[in-house]
Amino acid sequence: MGGKCPHRKVKKRRLSHKTARRGKFLLKADDAVYEELVKLADQGKDAEAKELPVDEDLPGMGQFYCLHCDRYFASESVKDEHYRSKRHKKRVKVMSGPAPHTQLDAELAAGMGMPDNGLKLMSM
Repeated sequence: MGGKCPHRKVKKRRLSHKTARRGKFLLKADDAVYEELVKLADQGKDAEAKELPVDEDLPGMGQFYCLHCDRYFASESVKDEHYRSKRHKKRVKVMSGPAPHTQLDAELAAGMGMPDNGLKLMSM
């Protein structure tokens, strides 16, 4: 009759899933990252060439940063490993495509923004 509870593993999985999702909300939104990339492209600068200020609170003193993923890394080797990862490659592909949805798009879709009724016609 004794033994371990069969649902014990499920509870562990749920807790680990929760901690994995928590980091997702600490990142910048896609539209904010996209705007930074467009701004750098308009200035003719590369995302890699941007000089970063030294910050002791960030990993690697804030010197190793991935603009596409909005992440700081502890060293150059960790950053290079991240650049070869599947997650980074997908993120670069998303950011190089069409502009992501913005808050204004969401409000218009929900009917909360200004309506787009077309051109105003002259009345008689």
